[in-house]
Amino acid sequence: MRRRQFNTVMAPVVAIVLFLVSPVQAQDGHAQHPSQVTVSGEGVISTAPDMATVQFAVVERADNPETARENNASASANALNAVRAMGVEEMDIQMQNLQINPMREYDPDRRTYNETGWEATRNLTVTIRNLDELPDLIASIVTNGANRMNSIQYGLDDRADLELEVLRLAVLRAKAKAETMATALGKEIGGIVTLNEHGVSVPRPVMRLEASFDMASAKGAPEPDAYASGQIEIRTSVTAVYFLK
Repeated sequence: MRRRQFNTVMAPVVAIVLFLVSPVQAQDGHAQHPSQVTVSGEGVISTAPDMATVQFAVVERADNPETARENNASASANALNAVRAMGVEEMDIQMQNLQINPMREYDPDRRTYNETGWEATRNLTVTIRNLDELPDLIASIVTNGANRMNSIQYGLDDRADLELEVLRLAVLRAKAKAETMATALGKEIGGIVTLNEHGVSVPRPVMRLEASFDMASAKGAPEPDAYASGQIEIRTSVTAVYFLK
């Protein structure tokens, strides 16, 4: 009889425990799947560049490699001195290795290539931080030894603050979209679940100047109006997930 009384007492206790646990599990299950909204936002800022990177070359030809090298060294020195005379700092001047290659012409009758001399080429890169001086810089280096202009690449000297601002705009845009979607559903946005940035894009416009200029004058250099740099667009985007309440 005592065993039966013991079993009879335990059954209600187990039932009560199960009853107490069941609502907690239901509440936890509900908390793990709240309503959410996922949005993206883009930030864009257009601004004028404040610097440019000029890539040019000094090319000299001669009957033998040593003469080509000597002529190139002299012309390169003149071009660099012209750059320094404009106040460009040494850290903004980069001179690459000298390349000396034979020149060959194809003889269709003999079906062979004949050497016609030697060509010495040295590429140089100059960064200028005052765009108003860019036309004068081009004219100066063309007059003083440069005879091949490759490109002008525009950029921003200090873009850190602009990158932060464009990121802020992207986040605000994402939040505004989330609020609009929540309002349409008769809800409000709650706390943020995740927020991811997808990188900042700062393209640098390039002006191609693939031409050979007259070493004795700056007639081949473009007019100042030809250096219009346009605008640089700084872009970024974010993806955000908000709770709905």
